[in-house]
Amino acid sequence: MNIVCLDLEGVLVPEIWIAFSEASGIPELRRTTRDEPDYHKLMNFRLNILKEHGLGLKEIQAVISGIDPMPGAREFLDALRAETQVLILSDTFTQFAKPLMEKLGWPTLFCNELEVAPDGLVTGFRMRCEQSKLSSVKALQSIGFETIAAGDSFNDLAMIQASKAGFLFRSTEAIRQAHPELPAFESYEDLLQAIRKVL
Repeated sequence: MNIVCLDLEGVLVPEIWIAFSEASGIPELRRTTRDEPDYHKLMNFRLNILKEHGLGLKEIQAVISGIDPMPGAREFLDALRAETQVLILSDTFTQFAKPLMEKLGWPTLFCNELEVAPDGLVTGFRMRCEQSKLSSVKALQSIGFETIAAGDSFNDLAMIQASKAGFLFRSTEAIRQAHPELPAFESYEDLLQAIRKVL
């Protein structure tokens, strides 16, 4: 039995932190997992910047409410879900994801939690588990699933490499060059066809 594991940001929806960087005028917040392989280091960097500027969850959620899925993402997801089970594995947070999941037709999402003070300041974050994407893929495999994975960033590589089939989608030139063994696609139609071939 197959299950497709997809990254969220950069694959189905725009990068939340880049959108917030543009809305807030803070260029440092453009840094994502495409740039920084160490997720804990990246998140602590982000939280320090939010604190410096007095920005909290309310301001981020206001920006997220205006983000739409990438053109064609909902149709791609619907087509894929008609053929096989799909799970979105993301390092985003439940407090960010809800409006995006609604726009994508409520797919199943495994992600993390922010720690938020009563005044709305983001004080920390709780990862669901260590190496959450790889751990999830291995757990699915342990209960009889064969995983097929796609993502765009450093933090997707482990789940892609551990899967029966794995693909890069709209990734960076640096990641594509570092992993020439991974098929890389730019369009949803091409990714859908590649997944269909291994289902």
